[in-house]
Amino acid sequence: MQTAAVSKLENMKIEELLNIYPFAKDFFDSFGLEIFDEDLEKSFSKYLESLSEDFLEEKAIDRDSLVNSLADLVETMEEDDSTADVESITIYGGKDKNGRDENLNLHIRKGEVVCIVGPTGSGKSRLLADIEWVAQRDTPTERLVHINGEEPDKKWRFSIEHKLVAQLSQNMNFVMDLTVEEFVKMHAESRLVERPDEKVDEVFKLANELAGERFDRETQITSLSGGQSRALMIADTAVLSKSPIVLIDEIENAGIDRRKALNLLVKKEKIVLMATHDPILALLGDKRLVIKNGGINKVIEVDEEERGLLPKLQEIDDKLLEYRNKLRNGETLS
Repeated sequence: MQTAAVSKLENMKIEELLNIYPFAKDFFDSFGLEIFDEDLEKSFSKYLESLSEDFLEEKAIDRDSLVNSLADLVETMEEDDSTADVESITIYGGKDKNGRDENLNLHIRKGEVVCIVGPTGSGKSRLLADIEWVAQRDTPTERLVHINGEEPDKKWRFSIEHKLVAQLSQNMNFVMDLTVEEFVKMHAESRLVERPDEKVDEVFKLANELAGERFDRETQITSLSGGQSRALMIADTAVLSKSPIVLIDEIENAGIDRRKALNLLVKKEKIVLMATHDPILALLGDKRLVIKNGGINKVIEVDEEERGLLPKLQEIDDKLLEYRNKLRNGETLS
């Protein structure tokens, strides 16, 4: 018995299908189904009827399974995205490495930036992992994470479609042989965003504003420097990702405009948690978590007195950047 979704797809012209569901092109390609100009006016069912039995046998596929597989893919891609409903997360304390209670309830709202500081190996990455996994007293720290003040739905933990967290790590090594434009466009189309070409333009423009060194659309992503890669992924996450929480592990070594990167994510109403050793970034956050021995030892609200140090720190940072650029350009320091 046909479902309404299957029937709708079967009656849809190939051209219409590709326009409404751009990812269908990849679907056809994955099965070796070529689409020629003369196929565009055919309905999907007529197109399938045009495939020879020998071709189907060679590809080990049949018409019904193709229709059902595409219907499943469309249903998955169109599944309601409720990540926008995340207004806050609350972290209930667990235990440090010695079993001592953290004794805290930390509430983080949409648009807030929380910095995580502490020595290497103190437990910063474990905290980020607890948030990513929406810990339910079932991780080594025994922390508990609630969403919007409530016990989270299982979809936040186990559904790929409802990805709660976008994570930006220090190392961004691309392995695909794509240009920057092809890479971003693929992301835009796979996420079914409206006006994908405009989104690609926006990501490209923002990435170049963040990056210390400009790059163009035709640059191979495997050729991007560490800073350019990080800038591209931050812009991609801000514009295209539906994940309401962004976890960043040490942005300071990426060679990008850090202040602008944070402002971009906050403007997109993301909850941002960032592990950092950078004093400028630490003062740009709303709160600062101090991690010791695997536990959250202290929560500091960044006040105006601390923020008053920012101009001086920025002046020092600008001078270091000037020296760095001089060295890059083969000049001597004086």
